[in-house]
Amino acid sequence: MATTATQSLPQPSNPLIWFWEFLKGELAPYPGRAGTVARMTLAATLIMIVGMIFRVPYIWQGAVYALMVSRENTRSTLHSAAVVFLVTDIAAIYLLVSVSLVINSPLLHFLWIVGTFFIAFYAVSALTNYIAAVAFINLIAVGIPLWDRYVPAETKVDDTLWLCLSVLIAIVITGAVELVFVRLRPGDGVVLPIAERLSAVGSLVACYAADCTVDRATQKHIIRLQTLGTSLLRRSLRRSDYSPEYSVEMAGVIVLVGRLVDLAATLMQLSFQSSASDQRRLRDLASTIAAIRDDLINRQIPRPVQFDHEEQPPVFVPLLAEMEHTVSLIPQAFADSKSIHEYVASVQDTRKRTLVALGAFANPEHLQFALKGCLAATICYVIYNAVAWPGISTAVTTCLLTALSTVGSSRQKQVLRITGAIVGGFLIGMGAQVFILPYLDSIGGFVVLFVAVTAFSSWFMTSSPRLSYFGIQVALAFYLINLSEFKMQTSLEAARDRVVGVLLGLIIMWLVFDQLWGAPAAVEMRRRFISNLRSLAQFAREPLSNDLKTARARSLALGETIYANLDQVRAVADGVLFEFGPSREQDLALRNRIRQGQTDLRVLFILRVATWKYRVRLPGFELPGAMQPAEKEFDNGLASALDGMADRMEGKKVTRQGEGLVAAYAQLEQALRKTSPEQHHLTPQIQSFLLLSRRIAGLADSLEKEV
Repeated sequence: MATTATQSLPQPSNPLIWFWEFLKGELAPYPGRAGTVARMTLAATLIMIVGMIFRVPYIWQGAVYALMVSRENTRSTLHSAAVVFLVTDIAAIYLLVSVSLVINSPLLHFLWIVGTFFIAFYAVSALTNYIAAVAFINLIAVGIPLWDRYVPAETKVDDTLWLCLSVLIAIVITGAVELVFVRLRPGDGVVLPIAERLSAVGSLVACYAADCTVDRATQKHIIRLQTLGTSLLRRSLRRSDYSPEYSVEMAGVIVLVGRLVDLAATLMQLSFQSSASDQRRLRDLASTIAAIRDDLINRQIPRPVQFDHEEQPPVFVPLLAEMEHTVSLIPQAFADSKSIHEYVASVQDTRKRTLVALGAFANPEHLQFALKGCLAATICYVIYNAVAWPGISTAVTTCLLTALSTVGSSRQKQVLRITGAIVGGFLIGMGAQVFILPYLDSIGGFVVLFVAVTAFSSWFMTSSPRLSYFGIQVALAFYLINLSEFKMQTSLEAARDRVVGVLLGLIIMWLVFDQLWGAPAAVEMRRRFISNLRSLAQFAREPLSNDLKTARARSLALGETIYANLDQVRAVADGVLFEFGPSREQDLALRNRIRQGQTDLRVLFILRVATWKYRVRLPGFELPGAMQPAEKEFDNGLASALDGMADRMEGKKVTRQGEGLVAAYAQLEQALRKTSPEQHHLTPQIQSFLLLSRRIAGLADSLEKEV
């Protein structure tokens, strides 16, 4: 039997055709999208109505806040509201106390502004709580231009307190809407989308197993899931209330399930005939996918999966072996885990997640981001003061607010922001002032306009991060124009100034982030992948300290960095799709290879986290002390193999280390069996450790071949 196959989906040669298909996929409805948009629109509209009725200054900030955090997959909205209120109070106290020390000295005042910009951007990068970052940056974004005005100090203090009140109104209203909708949409915002993807792939595989034609609905469903990607899932996981350990493991599951969807979508493009043996393997695969899905839905750790087809006839279904391999890795993402119920309980009871990322003061990327953001905001500040044009002070606000979505983004996403500002400011904002607002004589008519624009923006905001920036900028530009005063704007001057300020801020951010320090997405993706290889090699050598407390702190900080960088590679890989030019085909091929290697690298990291517990001899993970030299040699072999991969990707000639790692595992297994009291009956700890180590050796060998 012959097989006709191409191993990747075709890429449209015409950029316009590709962009149209991309746009259709991003804007297509998906389960829960309409409810999310309704929640965002309702919260922002209620905040606007309260602000307009009671004439609360800066209410536009509350509306923006509602849109940015209403997408949160929160288990405890009241806890999130408390965090926002606390951070807002801290930012207000910092603003009032620090500015009072420098208000009479222009030079000190300028240095204070630069320092505040640096602190704000550092907070955006280092804070693990997205809601806290939004609250802090919102107050700073409006507070600095507020204290630059030539008005009495008492007025500035009053306006700062009004800022806090607008945030408090947003907290109360958004929290109430969230609580109502949580009751209307029960379920887990991370597990349920994963189950949906597994169900779609399982249906496709079951259809192939029955040798029937795949129906059109299943094809469209899988293509839509592939186009949607896993960006929204990863964002929901980062903002969830899961414990850090469970978040790392679920991140591995998300990557594996995303790869499984990609394989299924590719399989539908291929022509093949399946034998009776192939159909048995397809049935086994479909039942295994269904079992994993049921385990995740029921909050159970998926049972280990082992496909043993070595003695069966060759397979004629392309990509079947890759799909089996991917499915077998999903349970291993939960290596040595406790039950999901215990994870959820630990989240509710202990709240161990810290507000600041581990290693926040040791990771140079936080410092680099803060320096770049500080430079961009300072340039905008100097420009609008130098030309004496205070109306464009929204440039500083734009720099600070767009920083919330700049981390890990690539240069083409700045185009989406500029386009969104033009659409929201010039087309919708100023267009409404010319053609719509003159005919409205009540707040009811404005509410209809506000709801329409907010729903339009929210629909884009609920796309993947590749497009959501457009929606954010549309809403921001429209709100700045129409919610800054409690009257219908009769002059286009204010709208012009605010839109020019938004565009100035976006242009400066683009120059600083993408031109001075930026690089093409493909180059950045490759650089970050190499960095991940070296970081994981360093993690494989841990612990380097004999003190358990020090070793734990070092490993946690390094693990947090690796986890963040793995997500950064995926985010930058999304940006490659937007880059066009003579090297596009090569960049896409590199993207596909790195995404495949990224899956193995993430699972390898998770397995290494599990074996680290044995390395430091935590309670319940003790191993005989006599085998420590062999264990250390195996870890060093893994580190050398990873460093060798990084060297080869940098163009250096390095001898492949795969056989050395396999040999090191053989020595490790021999040492463990010698130290076991009963060589033919290994203890559960030793059996688990050997299983993890063997899988690490296999994954490293597979990754090395791909590299």
